[in-house]
Amino acid sequence: MDFIELVESYKDDIVKSTQEIVRIKSVEGEGKPGMPFGEGPYNALKYALDIAEDMGFKTKNLDGYAGHADFGEGDETIGILVHLDVVPEGDGWTYPPYSGEIHDGKIFGRGTLDDKGPAIASLYAMKALKEANVSLNKKIRIIFGTNEETGWGCMKYYFEHEKAPDMAFTPDADFPVIHGEKGIIAFDLVKKIENNSCGDISIKSIKGGNAVNMVPDYCEAILEVKDMDYIENKLKNFKEKNDYDISIEEKDGIVKVIAKGSSAHGSTPEKGENAITYLMLFLGEILDCNCDICDFIKIYNEKIALKHNGEGIGCGFEDEVSGKLNFNPGVIKTEDGKITLSINIRYPIKSSSEEVYNGIRKELEGTGIKLIEDDDEMKPIYVPKNDPLVEKLMKVYKEETGDLDSEPITIGGGTYARAMDNAVAFGPVFPGQEEVAHQKDEYISIEHLMKMAKIYAKALYELAK
Repeated sequence: MDFIELVESYKDDIVKSTQEIVRIKSVEGEGKPGMPFGEGPYNALKYALDIAEDMGFKTKNLDGYAGHADFGEGDETIGILVHLDVVPEGDGWTYPPYSGEIHDGKIFGRGTLDDKGPAIASLYAMKALKEANVSLNKKIRIIFGTNEETGWGCMKYYFEHEKAPDMAFTPDADFPVIHGEKGIIAFDLVKKIENNSCGDISIKSIKGGNAVNMVPDYCEAILEVKDMDYIENKLKNFKEKNDYDISIEEKDGIVKVIAKGSSAHGSTPEKGENAITYLMLFLGEILDCNCDICDFIKIYNEKIALKHNGEGIGCGFEDEVSGKLNFNPGVIKTEDGKITLSINIRYPIKSSSEEVYNGIRKELEGTGIKLIEDDDEMKPIYVPKNDPLVEKLMKVYKEETGDLDSEPITIGGGTYARAMDNAVAFGPVFPGQEEVAHQKDEYISIEHLMKMAKIYAKALYELAK
């Protein structure tokens, strides 16, 4: 039996393993001894290593930060870089986000697509090559990370203690092959709030968003109001003009304004519906004075709202290699006398974070808003289309899919391809396929899961033979 037939024979096990690992809520939590990113990511890592060990692979757990499993011999190593942590689930799921339920041939749950399903598919692809006893000249190693979504401390620790593979791919983006990734930065825009009252309305709090690299699907403001009719009339007029999900709840003069949107990955903010933006646009309708928080709202609505490429705030850069900058306001909160807006940006490969920061600071001069940088910048990466790694993966993709027209692409997403030299992203999303990573009702179809497992088995064979 050849290794592709073996992959097909594993179908029930692949589905079961995907369901089981999705049931582990591996959102980063409080660090504990041996569990640097909390119990959830650690349990997911342990689960993956246990499966790998049962398959007969050599495994290693690097103090709970990361782990690997490998087989084969040779002076060179082919790597697969996957992550087992997930972003928070958010609200509005049709099926429980950590159940792994199957409906209409799809496995639903946080991480099914990003990146647990692809991790399981890759692991079984390795198993097929091992059990088929194919002749390979290189070692194959799968590396499991545990905080890709929240800082990459897992990969930093791993490569401080282990030698990097000679070449690798990560199944954490799109097909056919990602040969370039934009630079990624996150930062805060902060303004002190000494006055939060505007006539008969006081803003007690604003909060929304789960993670800076997600389009927020929920945002709320708590207001103290004296004229409820005014608020209700403004809401009615606002909703007549805008198709946004805004509602209010009132009790004893305290009003909660709720905005709901639709989540998406922070690298594609235009694919989501930003609840922070919807809330700020409504607040801009009901507030009309020069208080500190009103000034912040006005600036947001003028320079940020509904502008996905930074064009309103001094950083609308683009290049011919990777296209336009992506701008995502991901989290907002008021606390300790200030309002903080956390932003995630994917800047073009030929631009720089310095250009972005300088452009924003210049645009915000005189507003009282401070830009506070985050140190965890991810520089852009670029691998030429004629690189052997890119060419071999493209060959496999075309042979297995029959898609002879697609070419290597660049993306705004950040993958583990940045963690080492000579690595690219390879799948799992096919051209034209619905992108559900970081969204409610994330899923992977069983057909898709099996198709990618076969592609990864063939890719590993071509790279390691």
